[in-house]
Amino acid sequence: MHQLTIFYDGTCPLCAREMGALTKEDKENKIKTIDIHSEDFSEYPQIDATAANTVLHALNAKGELLLGLDVTYEAWRLVGKGWLYAPLRWPGIKTFADWCYLRFARNRYRVSYWLTGTSRCNGNSCLK
Repeated sequence: MHQLTIFYDGTCPLCAREMGALTKEDKENKIKTIDIHSEDFSEYPQIDATAANTVLHALNAKGELLLGLDVTYEAWRLVGKGWLYAPLRWPGIKTFADWCYLRFARNRYRVSYWLTGTSRCNGNSCLK
């Protein structure tokens, strides 16, 4: 059984790239990733598609909802690399990190284009 199910925007190049990297590190199959634009997403009616397209969503093994950088930290913790993201959850840094994350999420296609030269993905190929 998966310990974390992540709902991400598969049309976002950076988001898709992170989920790919996470999946590659997930040697014990603890994480399930679901593209919110895929057929598989329909199996999760409790997750609001509009909200999940705004902020990263996940369900842990208890069915509890995690959002934003809490998802990122928990996912990387499960694959043994939580120490890389732990500072983003520390008091004092958490508020600023969450503020930055929300700005990134709102502008993820533009940021993806600046960093990768690709603004959106369609299926297995990304469009410029």
